Amino acid sequence: MRVLVVEDEKRIATALRRGLEAEGFAVDVALDGTDGDWLARENKYDVVVLDIMLPGINGYQLCAGMRERGDWTPVLMLTAKDGDLDQVEALDTGADDYVTKPFSYLVLVSRIRALLRRSDKTPRLVYEAGDLKLDPLSHECWRGEVPVRLTGREMSVLEFLMRRRGEVVPKSEILANVWDFAYEGDPNIVEVYVRHLRRKIDEPFGRSSIQTIRGVGYRLGVDGG
Repeated sequence: MRVLVVEDEKRIATALRRGLEAEGFAVDVALDGTDGDWLARENKYDVVVLDIMLPGINGYQLCAGMRERGDWTPVLMLTAKDGDLDQVEALDTGADDYVTKPFSYLVLVSRIRALLRRSDKTPRLVYEAGDLKLDPLSHECWRGEVPVRLTGREMSVLEFLMRRRGEVVPKSEILANVWDFAYEGDPNIVEVYVRHLRRKIDEPFGRSSIQTIRGVGYRLGVDGG
C-alpha cells in the first residue's frame, strides 16, 4: 500500500513517514503543495494524507484539483483543532475524512485503514495462492489453517507479489512500490526480505512458492507450491 503525505512541518512529516513505514506502508513525502500535486499526478497512491495550510498550493486546492481530473484516491485531511469551518470545507472540496491536529497516531492509522476498506470494491479482499492467504487490512497471513506472523514490511512485499502472482516481478518494481520512489539504500534489501519470507511461509511447510528468476526478479507460484 502506497501513501502520499503532504505536510510542511518536517517534524510531523518525518514522524508520519517512520510510523507508516513501520506499519508496512510505502510512503512518499512532499513538504509543500506544489510538490504534493506533482507526486499525486505522477504516481498512483492508495491514500493521500494532506495538510491544509501548505506553501504553494494549499490542501483544499490540491484535493479539489485531484477530484476535477477524476482522481478519486482517498484523501485524509489534517485540519486545525476546533476548526469546524476547516472540516466542512475539507469535505466540500472532496476529502473523504479528516483528523484534527494535534492528532493521535493510532487514530490516524485506524482512519487510513478505514478509508482503504471503504475504497476497496471488495468488502474484504483476501489474496490467495493455493493454501497461502493474506489479508492486508487486518495484517494477517496463513498457510492453510496455520497463522504466519509477518512484520509490516514482510507483509507489504508478500502482498505485492500476491497481487502479481504468476508474473515475474522485477526487483526495481518491488522497491518502488514497497519502499518509495526515492529510495537510495541498498537494492539488495529486497533479497533480504524475500529470504525472510521464505523462512516463514515456505520452509516450515516444505514449499518453494517464491521463485527467483535469475537476472530478472521474483515470481510467486500461482498454486503456492
